[in-house]
Amino acid sequence: MSRKILSLDIGSGTQDVLYYIEGVEIENCFKFVLPSPARVVGEKIKEHTRNGRDIYLTGKNMGGGFARSVFPHIDAGYKVYAHPRAALALGDDLVRLEGKGIILSDSLPADCVPVHQCDFDPGWWRCFLAAAGLEYPDLVTASVQDHGYHPGKSNRMGRFSLWNRLLLENDGRPESLLFNEIPEEFTRLAELQESIGGGPVSDTGAAAVLGALFVDEIMEHSFKQGICLINVGNSHTISFLLYKGAVYGVYEHHTGNMTPDKLWKDSQLFRKGKLSFEDVFDDWGHGCLTLDLPEEAGTFTPTYVMGPKRGLLTGFPVEFPSPGGDMMLAGCFGLIKGLKLKSET
Repeated sequence: MSRKILSLDIGSGTQDVLYYIEGVEIENCFKFVLPSPARVVGEKIKEHTRNGRDIYLTGKNMGGGFARSVFPHIDAGYKVYAHPRAALALGDDLVRLEGKGIILSDSLPADCVPVHQCDFDPGWWRCFLAAAGLEYPDLVTASVQDHGYHPGKSNRMGRFSLWNRLLLENDGRPESLLFNEIPEEFTRLAELQESIGGGPVSDTGAAAVLGALFVDEIMEHSFKQGICLINVGNSHTISFLLYKGAVYGVYEHHTGNMTPDKLWKDSQLFRKGKLSFEDVFDDWGHGCLTLDLPEEAGTFTPTYVMGPKRGLLTGFPVEFPSPGGDMMLAGCFGLIKGLKLKSET
């Protein structure tokens, strides 16, 4: 019997979902693009603001995009209580959160409406899939963006440890970014893995690069010459230099800081190995790390661009691939590619 895998790429606006059936043509697998869990939580909070109710955040650490609804709720004169575990979605420094008006509580206060948090709710997914006539999968794999918990350090610098580990400890092997055992600093990924039942998890940026490699022609191209992959996400832009299927450089910045010309200029410096960590970090990005680039790889000129904001590079000499025929599900296909690469090592 064919194994069924539920692959989720959970972003700030949408969660993109692939119901993958091994041995079945990718065109005949099932796809969903749904509101992200953080967006759903945010809308619930807005409803309680309109109804004038105090709320209690409960559940797990998850994507914190719903903060845009939490603090206006406080500003409107209503209370926000939170279980300490759930409060981590809003920030790792609980003392600072208390200073911003969050009231920590281990139990539901009287006259409060509970708001449940999680990136993945197994019960909800069982109902959703059953309604669609689909069996619950044999494996769930998922990706979220996780800055990590770095007390006393910059979150931007701390997050870059993910890419340092890839390049300096794991020989640039992209499948190493699909974690069975999660580095302790990535608390959101740990919560996600618990929720999905112990399956492998990944950062969304890592899933994106793996998604590009799902396209056979791109993987094959990387064995002929160095290539540059750029994922222009809603929040973060991440670029990778690849040669022979291995990563030689990583660049990460905030998409909101980008203009077309700025992104293109950075990418040209990056592919030449002429962009430093400080250049990007001091520009309020996350950083840049490039290994010694093999001479035989060439100039890393071929550039493939993905992501919901990929239109920033329209008009530049780039290609816009659609892994599995659907660019929005690039991360989902990337998780599937990561599983395959892991099985081959």
